[in-house]
Amino acid sequence: MFDYQASPDLLQGRVILVTGAGDGIGRACALACAAHGATVVLLGRTLAKLEAVYDEIEKAGYPQPAICPLNLETAAEKDYNDLADQLFDTFGKLDGLVHNAAQLGPRTLLDQVKNEDWLRLMQVNVNAPFALTKAMMPLLRAAPDASVIFVSSSVGRRARAYWGPYAVSKFALEGLMQVLADEQEGTSEIRVNSINPGATRTAMRKAAYPAEEPEKNPEPADIMPAFLYLLGPDSRKVNGQALDARG
Repeated sequence: MFDYQASPDLLQGRVILVTGAGDGIGRACALACAAHGATVVLLGRTLAKLEAVYDEIEKAGYPQPAICPLNLETAAEKDYNDLADQLFDTFGKLDGLVHNAAQLGPRTLLDQVKNEDWLRLMQVNVNAPFALTKAMMPLLRAAPDASVIFVSSSVGRRARAYWGPYAVSKFALEGLMQVLADEQEGTSEIRVNSINPGATRTAMRKAAYPAEEPEKNPEPADIMPAFLYLLGPDSRKVNGQALDARG
């Protein structure tokens, strides 16, 4: 695993937005950030899941989170701008943005992928992270040292057959990360990186590998050191890097 020991107050006073925060890696990231002192903005499609994570954070006595229900498949520019306005009015800054939400989509030959399935997946996996990041840039610039994380995949760094639009979308995220990181280098205090979680015990992993024994993979909470490192001040000089959560 990623070799990093986060101090208990690593994210004290920080505001961190996590997409897909209702379950899986997003939920684990939200809980880990809250446990280390952050005020977490929970963004996701399913309100009931977000409320469950909210309740977990509240019950543990961590800083009170915020809930932002948003369907990335249908969200328009106005929705992202409205969200940015709300966060600016409430917090005045954004210290961290974790792009975790994604769809797996069809795993088949590319020439068998339906156009509508391709467009739907690209909307969630690529267009939404671009639009959300764009809307959040003023908030990120208002933070002393902001961190943007794109959750990638091994098939977004070396493609494999049958991974279809999902693999292509993750390659696009890696490109988005690199361009944004290079633009911020020396011009702002925003750092931009990607994390490949590796095989993790999530619903998406189970859908992709139905014959695999889930218990062989680590829980989402086990890979959080990499996320905490990039979200905290210890990674202030790390920018434009493609990291692996499992080392």
